[in-house]
Amino acid sequence: MRAVIQRVSEASVKVEGKTISSIHHGLLIFIGIEDDDGIEDIKWLSGKISRLRIFGDDNGVMNKSIIDVDGDAIVVSQFTLHASTKKGNRPSYIKAAKPEVAIPLYEDFVKQLKIDLGKEIGTGIFGADMKISLLNDGPVTIIVDTKNKE
Repeated sequence: MRAVIQRVSEASVKVEGKTISSIHHGLLIFIGIEDDDGIEDIKWLSGKISRLRIFGDDNGVMNKSIIDVDGDAIVVSQFTLHASTKKGNRPSYIKAAKPEVAIPLYEDFVKQLKIDLGKEIGTGIFGADMKISLLNDGPVTIIVDTKNKE
């Protein structure tokens, strides 16, 4: 499971011109799911994101987590995070899980993050053509992969 985490001042997701999720001050999280991802990946990644100290303290040092600042979150499924560009110029998405595997794992990740943060989580719509708007704060963008726990 791979995540691109962006600290945002605001973010929103629109589908067919209608805003379905929006937040101020928090995290916009793009999630890519592979076939071999499971509940351990979900728990580890949700815990890591919940505790990631990427928000400023009173001295402007990144010392606080999303929990500490009572931030909000939006999670958007993005299969293109598993694009392979090794060969040729057209990315291959062979590593990305098919919808029948990815949808339940995506939903379970959102549920786990809701538990870890203790609040509702905004989402996109799996497989929809979404328009994502964000104001990256910092900018701060972090990439985390459960297969590479550095």
